[in-house]
Amino acid sequence: MKVEIWSDIMCPFCYIGKRRFEAALEQFPGKENITVEWKSFQLNPSLQSQPGKDVYDYVAEIKGQSREWSLTVHEQMTSTAKDAGLTYNFDKAVIANSFDAHRLIQLAKKHQLGDAAEERLFYAYFTEGKDMSNHDTLLELGVEIGLDKAEIAAVLQSGDLATAVNHDVNEAQQLGIRGVPFFVLDRKFGVSGAQPVDAFTQALEQAYGEWKKTQPVIELETLSGQVCTPDGDCK
Repeated sequence: MKVEIWSDIMCPFCYIGKRRFEAALEQFPGKENITVEWKSFQLNPSLQSQPGKDVYDYVAEIKGQSREWSLTVHEQMTSTAKDAGLTYNFDKAVIANSFDAHRLIQLAKKHQLGDAAEERLFYAYFTEGKDMSNHDTLLELGVEIGLDKAEIAAVLQSGDLATAVNHDVNEAQQLGIRGVPFFVLDRKFGVSGAQPVDAFTQALEQAYGEWKKTQPVIELETLSGQVCTPDGDCK
């Protein structure tokens, strides 16, 4: 069963949602039959690099709030992230466009390294304060997760995989997704936001139960006369 996750690597709730979903999946009995695909989404596609502005002023401006309000919100977010085992250093955050980072993720997906790319880029932005629009930084991070340096450079220096990013964004619009993280299970069930682990567990159980009903029974009797389905459920 496929789980598709729309996310932006500069979205604080997306990193938290990733950890909570992983916790639910880790204890889920049918986890060996779950595949996860990361999908691109940009919270602010028109965002331009703003090296002289910190994240507190940036968020305050786009929300029409004060800097003090923004500081409080980010403190709360840092605490929530800590509960999920993550370290957020918003003082280091660099205001930059994430489009090229998403192109790197699309390249990683071609090599079955999509999850590794998401994890590394999340950590780079929220913990290390890396610039997600800097090609040298993206090249370094891509090599770290096992991608070929020349292939990364070729993608970043061209417009390659922009279509793949835009396809994910357009697909989100068609599905009515307006914010991230957004989890789509078997194209039948949706979970919006960084929900608690129990909520992800319930969603997995419901979606997986429906998915199992559509799977063909393998007519192979065991020595005890049981018939087993592909996920190992024998009767």
